[in-house]
Amino acid sequence: MSRSPSSRREDIRAAALELFARSGYEATTMADIGAAVGMRGPSLYKHFASKQELLAEIMTGTMTDLVALHRGAVATTTDPAERLRRAAEAHVRYHARHRLEAFVGNREIRSLVQPHRERVLALRAEYEAGFRDLVKAGITAGRFHVASPRLASYAILDLGMGVSAWFRDDGESTEDGVVWQYGEFALRIAGADGIAGY
Repeated sequence: MSRSPSSRREDIRAAALELFARSGYEATTMADIGAAVGMRGPSLYKHFASKQELLAEIMTGTMTDLVALHRGAVATTTDPAERLRRAAEAHVRYHARHRLEAFVGNREIRSLVQPHRERVLALRAEYEAGFRDLVKAGITAGRFHVASPRLASYAILDLGMGVSAWFRDDGESTEDGVVWQYGEFALRIAGADGIAGY
């Protein structure tokens, strides 16, 4: 039974992601990607016009997913501390589950050309601003005590990116355990009241 065009696109995207993570964007060719999914050039180009289109779809998709997860997490409560915790937990959980996307997204931003680069950078800025706004809201409410909301947001974002580098499903820490603990870390970074260790 033949696979649908959308399924083939997903196969190609997954193969490209793995190759970009392992070998780097510049060293990967469309022929490499085609070989990984058992497709020759003409068939491959029916799904993606170029290697750049593949990279842009991967990186734009990653940031679009993160922005959507962030919005969903903060919409579930009005409490400033709980909103930051839930946003941080969603951020960390995504990075624990999507390690290759995180790696490629961080390393290959240099390989994107316009207008793709501008789009991804705009999504990144929107995502960071979401965390910064949560910290500012907590400060305004008298719940957080930190000198720089921007630096706090950067530090919280680093939590997730760090998890993508070391977390493994078969490691000593469970995903839920890491997510919960890193939610606590995010609150400490923001200087939340009543958080042990602050």
